[in-house]
Amino acid sequence: MGQITLQGVAKRFGEVEVIPPLDLTIEDGEFVVFVGPSGCGKSTLLRLIAGLEDVSGGRILIDGADATDASPAKRGLAMVFQSYALYPHMSVRKNIAFPMKMAGVPKPEQDRRIEAAARALNLTNYLDRRPGQLSGGQRQRVAIGRAIVREPAAFLFDEPLSNLDAALRVGMRLEISELHNRLKTTMIYVTHDQVEAMTMADKIVVLQAGRIEQVGSPLDLYHRPRNVFVAGFIGSPRMNLFGGAAAAEYGAQTIGVRPEHIRISAEGGKWKGRVGVSEHLGSDSFFYVEGTGLAETVTVRSGGEIALHHGDTVWLTPDEGKIHTFDRNGDRI
Repeated sequence: MGQITLQGVAKRFGEVEVIPPLDLTIEDGEFVVFVGPSGCGKSTLLRLIAGLEDVSGGRILIDGADATDASPAKRGLAMVFQSYALYPHMSVRKNIAFPMKMAGVPKPEQDRRIEAAARALNLTNYLDRRPGQLSGGQRQRVAIGRAIVREPAAFLFDEPLSNLDAALRVGMRLEISELHNRLKTTMIYVTHDQVEAMTMADKIVVLQAGRIEQVGSPLDLYHRPRNVFVAGFIGSPRMNLFGGAAAAEYGAQTIGVRPEHIRISAEGGKWKGRVGVSEHLGSDSFFYVEGTGLAETVTVRSGGEIALHHGDTVWLTPDEGKIHTFDRNGDRI
């Protein structure tokens, strides 16, 4: 079991309240991602759950039991940090075994768990190597293996892929998702990368200044953002946001249109502009259109075969059924 419930949990450093009281329930077996800009409180919230920080108010329940004042070792959770924190003089086998050795797990049981974790993480052939003989991705897998053998109620990941290059990040992202599908264990994952959030999560928690802005599935947040902040943060490239006359036409303070919901053409349309930078990725092309009077730059996603160049005059037409409207408070209408 691995249900985690936060009831009015808050955190203050002196007079500064970094996390106002919040409520959140993470169900057993869910893959939940905390996402938000730097300084939004996502890592602090994870550390409160882990017991590495004391709460300033509220309660933390793990499987219904109050764990607010429990030590990290007593919570039944395993944390994987941004830094691998491996012992360089120990083999992979001994690094993975270390938490079990400290907990007094019998040697035969240690061996069983090590072999199982190594198979799950494709580390069987590396058990006798030292961390310095491994790639960054392999070292991160060792860190995850060390967490797996503890057989925790939940895994806590604090930006575990940020030290890897782009190709390794994609590979490890898939491996962690596949691991979750096999283990069916609760996982809480912190990242500032909303692409990681969209591709990995069952449920996303969007944070800003310590507050929860929205909780939901990736597609819920993408198609039905609760406010302007979520609309602009979730999605890559980000949603186009317009105010002024364009928004007033729809009875709103602000309107939002995803780049893929704007049609671009050489003649005829709703908004006239000029092509600035173009990015051609093969299957898709991204055009950054200037001079529309709507915003400094409007981002448009189109098919890869469209032929437009810097300085071309173009017309933009939004899909009327895909326009998001927000009131003067920034909330969804």
